Amino acid sequence: MSNGNPGSETEQGSLPSELDLPVVAIRNTVIFPVLAFPINVGRDKSLKAIEEAMAGNKLLGIVSQKDAKNEDPDPSELYGSGTVVKILKSVIMPGNKLNVIIQGLSRIRVDQWVQTRPYLRAKVSVFEQPAAEGADFDKLLTRLRELARRIIDLSPHIPSEASFLVRSIDNPGMLADIVATNLSIGVEEKQELLETFDTRERIEKVIVLLQKEIQVLELSNKIQTEVKGEMDKAQREYFLREQLKAIQKELGEVDDRQEEFEELKKKIKEARMPREAEEAAFKELKRMARMSPGAAEYTVSRTYLDWLVDLPWSISTTDHLDVDEAQRILDEDHYDLEKVKQRIVEYLAVLQLKGGDMKGPILCLVGPPGVGKTSLAKSVARALNRKMVRMSLGGVRDEAEIRGHRRTYIGSLPGKIVKNLKKAGSNNPVFILDEIDKLGADYRGDPSSALLEVLDPEQNDTFVDHYLDLPFDLSKVLFIATANVADKIPGPLLDRMELIRIPGYTPEDKVKIARNFLLPEVLDDHGLTNDQLTISDDAIRHLITAYTREAGVRSLKRELAACARWVAREIAAHKADNLEITAELIGDIRGPIHYFSEVAERVSVPGVATGLAWTAVGGDILFIEAARMRGKGNQKLTGSLGDVMKESVGVARSYIRSMAPEFGIDEDAFEKEDIHIHVPSGAVPKDGPSAGVTMLTAIVSLLTGIKVDPTIAMTGEATLRGAVLPVGGIKEKVLAAHRAGIKTVILPEKNRKDLVEVPEEIQNALEFFFASRMEEVLQKVLGEEALAARKAEYEATKAAEAAAHAAKDDAIHA
Repeated sequence: MSNGNPGSETEQGSLPSELDLPVVAIRNTVIFPVLAFPINVGRDKSLKAIEEAMAGNKLLGIVSQKDAKNEDPDPSELYGSGTVVKILKSVIMPGNKLNVIIQGLSRIRVDQWVQTRPYLRAKVSVFEQPAAEGADFDKLLTRLRELARRIIDLSPHIPSEASFLVRSIDNPGMLADIVATNLSIGVEEKQELLETFDTRERIEKVIVLLQKEIQVLELSNKIQTEVKGEMDKAQREYFLREQLKAIQKELGEVDDRQEEFEELKKKIKEARMPREAEEAAFKELKRMARMSPGAAEYTVSRTYLDWLVDLPWSISTTDHLDVDEAQRILDEDHYDLEKVKQRIVEYLAVLQLKGGDMKGPILCLVGPPGVGKTSLAKSVARALNRKMVRMSLGGVRDEAEIRGHRRTYIGSLPGKIVKNLKKAGSNNPVFILDEIDKLGADYRGDPSSALLEVLDPEQNDTFVDHYLDLPFDLSKVLFIATANVADKIPGPLLDRMELIRIPGYTPEDKVKIARNFLLPEVLDDHGLTNDQLTISDDAIRHLITAYTREAGVRSLKRELAACARWVAREIAAHKADNLEITAELIGDIRGPIHYFSEVAERVSVPGVATGLAWTAVGGDILFIEAARMRGKGNQKLTGSLGDVMKESVGVARSYIRSMAPEFGIDEDAFEKEDIHIHVPSGAVPKDGPSAGVTMLTAIVSLLTGIKVDPTIAMTGEATLRGAVLPVGGIKEKVLAAHRAGIKTVILPEKNRKDLVEVPEEIQNALEFFFASRMEEVLQKVLGEEALAARKAEYEATKAAEAAAHAAKDDAIHA
């Protein structure tokens, strides 16, 4: 038995052991010396080689090239073994291509390349197929046939006629080559089989490959059988796409989805997420890879991954840790507000000493509108060199606005906290929570409760948004909340914030703010220069006192803008090149004054007293009016008074009744007369105990007939025993008294310490009287002499009445 030596006999006849042949290089396939089949030829070298073969003995050498992309391979890029074939027929196809039907004859090995131009030619050694006989080869042939038939049965794309071909071939080597031609293996593996000249070894290799192919087919058929009745459209698409992916991988092509997944994988790694978040991202990516792009869940997963990779998990801006520079920036942007500036500079100092590793404080700026709360937060971001984001909480009623929606909802997205962090692009911005006192609550949840975790420095390092369902570290964020009234902020939320109160400005403060901050902005907004518009300090003061009544400077800026528009009109009409606005000119520009002092007129009759009140927009004066009429001792209250204020009236009435003789008040008046208490601006709700002193004074003034000094205003809570208790908002109330032209302010003795917050120029402009008893207040307001005279008159009247009554009794007895 031959072992494949050159020159052996075959069934196709004999070939010389050595040949000089034209050679054609083919790609992506290997030709075995078996049955006839067609090949397509298009390259010039190959066409000329076939022409040469057709002109001679029609024998042609075919070898495979190593790199399928090479259009003109040289001998070093070709395999050293191939097949000698005989050309049976050739047909010219469109495009100058040739369809050639060839018959494989024998294996060949290239000994020497004779030429490479204009076509390949080589001297080769021929290895013909030896006769395979014997019991061993019979067993191998039987095994080959069994495995080949098994392949045919498992593969629906192979026609059943192939079984006849397998049974009709008795040569094991030839059958092995036929099977190898049809195996789904790569070019390298097929070339290895072609170069295996030993028949037994080649048959055994083919048997191993067949067994592997059968295992794959059996597994594939099993899977198809199990899911056959359950596959919907999406599953079928997935199965087809997986097959397409395998084909593209085999062809060296990559589809767009694969590029998309690789890009997402790269972004996940670059995001430098915490380990838990990164694992969740890769898990979601793996899940998305199993979906069809047309499925609804695919878009949901893609959106979720986009949010994960875009969040600034580990991106921080570098703080500008220069305390002096921060102080300069804060002073440059805002006048006064020393407490807030001091707190920010302290935070910077601690941050500098700790090397930047510090949890951000939660600051809450509380003050009336227009005092610069929001703009101050912007200056803080500038001083720290941090990004700034702002979130308005006014009217927010849905908890999902804070925490986001769970991904089970269609169109769900993260909450505003996460959205703004993505917008900022860093994990340590200055985050402004504007109007936190105007949060609402309804059936959709309580946003203030959702903010508890956000604003708690002890737990906001693991803040979990419902959409992300992953912890995000908020501890580096500097939260600054703003509010007009602290009382409306829920207690648990207020407890997590450091409260900094910003009172209103004095008139002199407003003049400086207008000159240094507001006027330059107004001029720039209206296209004017300092030469075209000048305004005197007296004119600014006139605008402040006669046209605005506010704690902040927002209305003042509007008034300055109105003046700028008037000047702009005059200049545009060529009536003037520049104008100076004086206090006298303000009336022509703005019309009649809006506010004027009415204290003297309002307190010109007994029963009217001037009080001081704190409001959400700053301090204000409050007139308490009392009237008496014949009745049955009832009392009537008007002016949208709250429960606490109504109780203050009851306390005042009871105290006055108990002390009536001391004040010269007829005790019968409480039984025979009704008293009506009214607080003007009736549409504005009012409440609180700080008007107790004023109400008591108004009633005493009414019942004694003594007018209240119109230059005095007061505040304080009165008790049933006549004690004067401290109240809040002293600075705002004192500023309101100064704006209204009050000369003397009566305060509770225990509020003496609060005057430290009042600017020195205001303290110098007012007289302060501190009282701990109501008797002291009444003597100051009504006059000690007037009260003594009223008491003497009352006692004389009572003595005369007693004498008259005694005389009458004597007359009756006589």
